[in-house]
Amino acid sequence: MTELAIPEQHVSDLMQWAMDASEAHKIATSLVKTTFVPDSMRNKPDEATAAILTGQEIGLAPMAALRSIDIISGTPAMRAHALRGLVQSKGHEVWLDEANSKRAIVCGRRKGTDQVQRSVWTMDRAKALGLAGRDQWRKQPQAMLVARATAECCRLVASDVILGIPYAVEELGDDVETVGGAPTKAKRTARRKPVAETVELPEPEVERPAIEAAAAPAEEPPVAREIGDGDAWPEPPADWEPTP
Repeated sequence: MTELAIPEQHVSDLMQWAMDASEAHKIATSLVKTTFVPDSMRNKPDEATAAILTGQEIGLAPMAALRSIDIISGTPAMRAHALRGLVQSKGHEVWLDEANSKRAIVCGRRKGTDQVQRSVWTMDRAKALGLAGRDQWRKQPQAMLVARATAECCRLVASDVILGIPYAVEELGDDVETVGGAPTKAKRTARRKPVAETVELPEPEVERPAIEAAAAPAEEPPVAREIGDGDAWPEPPADWEPTP
């Protein structure tokens, strides 16, 4: 009896989730046509449905989920202030201890304990990770430091509360620009490949002496002629003797 009751309960939970998903999709289909959803989910009912269902799992109402959850490079994430609000709504403490353009310190304490967790984010830390030169870090360094420290502190204090969405938008989207409250991919300037310069090479010089030598007519061999009576005979050598 008990062995049969457990599978039936699991099937019932799955069916309930499927019905919730169907209803969430109907709601999302209507909402994605309005300006009440971020640009990243505009006219994307499937994305909005996933955000609503994810928010339901962590205790957020549908509209709060749509305002707080974004999809960054295929990964759901919440804005840092939304993470802090979610953790605080469960009775845990998160507070800002220090913040400026060089350093941000966020502290937190889990409900029912006295242990204080402390997250420190500095520009030196951001530089070491290659973040400091990015657009949002140059424009608003203090806000980015606070966001990083907040997300880190929330994970230390109440990882069970934000288990479904452990990362902040500011962590996953350091290379995106925020337009109208929603992150969009930053525009990158394409680098043109350098055009190779055309170098004119000099024409090879031809060895003219060789050509002239080849073109010059060959010298005619001397023509033999007969010795006549009036011609002088050459003198014989001194040691010449007539043949008997």
